[in-house]
Amino acid sequence: MSRKATVYDVAERAAVSIATVSRVLRQPDAVRPATRERVLDAVTALGYVPSGSARGLAERRTGVLGLYFPGFDAAEDAPPLDVLGDRSRPSFTVAEESTEPVPAPTMLFLDEVLRGAELEAWKQGFVLMIGVGRDDPTRETVRDIAGRVDGLMVLAQSVPDDVLARLAQRIPVVVLSGPSRGDDYDHVTVSNAEAMAELTRLVLAETRPGRLAFLAGPEDSPDGAQRWEGFAAALAEAGIPVEDVTVLRGDFTRASGRHAGEELVAAGSPSALIAANDQMALGAIDAFRSAGLRVPDDVRVTGFDGIEAAALARPGLTTVRQPMIDLGRAAVQLLARRLERPDAAPVTVRLPLQILLRESSHPRA
Repeated sequence: MSRKATVYDVAERAAVSIATVSRVLRQPDAVRPATRERVLDAVTALGYVPSGSARGLAERRTGVLGLYFPGFDAAEDAPPLDVLGDRSRPSFTVAEESTEPVPAPTMLFLDEVLRGAELEAWKQGFVLMIGVGRDDPTRETVRDIAGRVDGLMVLAQSVPDDVLARLAQRIPVVVLSGPSRGDDYDHVTVSNAEAMAELTRLVLAETRPGRLAFLAGPEDSPDGAQRWEGFAAALAEAGIPVEDVTVLRGDFTRASGRHAGEELVAAGSPSALIAANDQMALGAIDAFRSAGLRVPDDVRVTGFDGIEAAALARPGLTTVRQPMIDLGRAAVQLLARRLERPDAAPVTVRLPLQILLRESSHPRA
């Protein structure tokens, strides 16, 4: 085998310093175009591949950022797939034109956040490492990631406080979708309570008298708690006792929304259901439709998040759109800032929300 090209070979061929080569590969926009092209030509000609381990030893950094999710809205209905077990499958099949198409998976909340984090990490010259902690009560996944990255992004309350505090002693931490609780982490959050209160006011203004229901999120979810807070505030303004509302709890999945919808149907359908996220709202609509109820004629439904499936649903789901991609991008920006300025005061960035009124709660005339 021929000797592998090194960064010194690239620098010599391009007549630049090794620092300039590193800058071109990590932050190309920071280098003059002519110099950048000369370095990239040398990289191509020599077949140079940067060594992450060597760079990490030199800079005491890995060039990798971590993103940890609890995995609560993973595709629970995904069919099993065994690519090695059945090699006799046909190369194609033919179906009648009238056959109902299989819907393509839509982007969920965490998918969009991940997209934003990937985009910004690339722009900032980092690689992104993803960890999903579904069915991981000991949090071994997040500990493993933390040992391999320069900084870590976590969804609020997805990691126990004591575990997160120990990790933060070694690397910077950014918390997504949760306000500061007197900690020293950087936070990226949204105005959950304010937006849910306004959405509830809009629903109450146009909903006929009848039973109102609220489908809450998990008890340990900061987002869920803030959305309940906004809902309760709007009820108080309208003079509606919380005791007059049917409150159910789900885990932010579509399956839990279906189960809640079935419970509501069995007890006598409400006039309106306000759900703490889109997945649960769509699951409840599935249950209402199976029971022969019409949305919004028989029951009005709203969600929260603004995922793609909410816009594609029929009827379209009224919701609060989160800037999901920007949440991911902002978290990476805060980590990059923290790596450059480790002693800077912690900050909380609050991103704006948008209420989208659609047919599920506001039928068109």
